[in-house]
Amino acid sequence: MTVRIERLVTSGQFTLDGGTWDVDNNVWIVGDEREVVVIDAAHDAEAIAEAVGERRLSAIICTHAHNDHIDAAPALADLTGATIWLHPDDLPLWKQTHPDREPDAHLADGQVLETAGADLTVLHTPGHAPGAVCLYEPGLATVFTGDTLFHGGPGATGRSYSHFPTIIDSIRDRLLTLPPETKVLTGHGDPTTIGAEAPHLEDWIARGH
Repeated sequence: MTVRIERLVTSGQFTLDGGTWDVDNNVWIVGDEREVVVIDAAHDAEAIAEAVGERRLSAIICTHAHNDHIDAAPALADLTGATIWLHPDDLPLWKQTHPDREPDAHLADGQVLETAGADLTVLHTPGHAPGAVCLYEPGLATVFTGDTLFHGGPGATGRSYSHFPTIIDSIRDRLLTLPPETKVLTGHGDPTTIGAEAPHLEDWIARGH
């Protein structure tokens, strides 16, 4: 069966450090006709469950634990029986949103999550958040970057638990080393490629944010 990638855009709010912003999030559904995983269960568990349809949802993989990427994860897990995966370095952020519900399993750098013909390799890419990860699928020539790398530059690092030099190191060492044709599917906004972003690294460093 053919592995495919589907995008669902959900809308809600991002809250951190006393501020709240309206946001649109990309929810990525990866798999085949029988089984899928969801990357970042944002805002609307019922809409995500509807997009999954009759297929088995085996895992909800969190690229990081900012509330707009995880707010629907427990409800979606309850609806589907899926396992919630999070890097343990982001547990302090997770607990701000879900103080009474732990993730089910911990992501680790280099781990490979296999589902429905897709092999997602976990790349720990701290900076936007301590436990931020990207998920690389070489067979699909695709990396899911959450809020680590966007079309146009790094994710934001101006709030708690974030650090600009660290995100630059993560992007340089873990992402820009991927083949240039690799598609970059982001947590918000439009896709890009590694080749399109790599030439701008020094510009990002010079801007310092």
